Amino acid sequence: MPLDENRTFKPVNIGLLTVSDTRGVDNDTSGDILADRIAAAGHKIIDRVILRDDTALITAQLHHWIDDNNIDVVISTGGTGLTGRDVTPEALNRVKTKDIPGFGELFRWLSFASIGTSTIQSRACAVLAGGTYIFALPGSNGAVKDGWDQILVHQLDSRHRPCNFVELMPRLREL
Repeated sequence: MPLDENRTFKPVNIGLLTVSDTRGVDNDTSGDILADRIAAAGHKIIDRVILRDDTALITAQLHHWIDDNNIDVVISTGGTGLTGRDVTPEALNRVKTKDIPGFGELFRWLSFASIGTSTIQSRACAVLAGGTYIFALPGSNGAVKDGWDQILVHQLDSRHRPCNFVELMPRLREL
């Protein structure tokens, strides 16, 4: 979809979360990929955290960012699979105001081109929590690239037409 160059780009403030029992600062490749792409798009990472797969820890961090008026968007990587330790979607369910089902649907449709029917094992999802968007991507480098390059880079660009997530931000807390 085209960008409307007559519209002003509005950078968003992002909290970046890696959920993993095995990743740390030195080997968080999917988090690094996201951080690089976020910066290249002109957005600002306000905070970056790595947490183990633990629903209570993830939920607490999400609440912290939801309550922070300086965070517009949270993007997480990891914890969206089917194993017992994969609990990121459950944490999102604890904080959500509304589901954004189209994100997961579109992610799986797009990733089918890369990984075929294995995409069915992904629980990539998105929610709105108060006025904060939260997107949960799988932890693989390929999934992070697909999610950012094919969905989020466009929807987090205020110039994207016909519509985008950024233009809705002022109205997210309406009653």
